[in-house]
This record gives sequence, C-alpha cells and structure tokens, in this order.
Amino acid sequence: MTNKRNTVLYTGVTNDLKRRGYEHKGKFVEGFTKKYNINKLVYYEVFQDAENAILREKQIKGGSRAKKITLINTLNPDWNDLYDDI
Repeated sequence: MTNKRNTVLYTGVTNDLKRRGYEHKGKFVEGFTKKYNINKLVYYEVFQDAENAILREKQIKGGSRAKKITLINTLNPDWNDLYDDI
C-alpha cells in the first residue's frame, strides 16, 4: 500500500484483504499507516496458507525500495488503487 503521492510504501499480511484495506482507508487502526496516510492498495498477492504469505511478506520487506517499486510497476504501472477490484 502507499499514500496519495506514492511516496511511502507499506507491506503487510492479512487473512482478509478487503477488510484490512477498509481499515487502512478509514484510518481505524493506530500506527504507521494512519500516521503516513497509507490508503491506496497498489499491489497484492494471494496465498492459500498463512505460512507462505508471511514468508513472502518478509521477503518483500527485506528488499530495497527499488525492488518494491519494480514489483508494483510490473503489475500496476499506473499505480492505480486496486481496492475496488478485490
């Protein structure tokens, strides 16, 4: 996820992407995403089990900002908000 100007990147894991996106958009949860106005879903992956999802989250978080931007650009080059598509 990112903010309106695409300047801050946030990576997380959830078992309900629609609900979690709603919480970020509504700023219902205190923390990083509320502080930096993270409310635009620009990339996501779906996994059948939590273990692999968490491993992938760690892999993405451990990568450079450039790698994260490349990942987003590969599937969403216009950085559109994908929330309504889920």
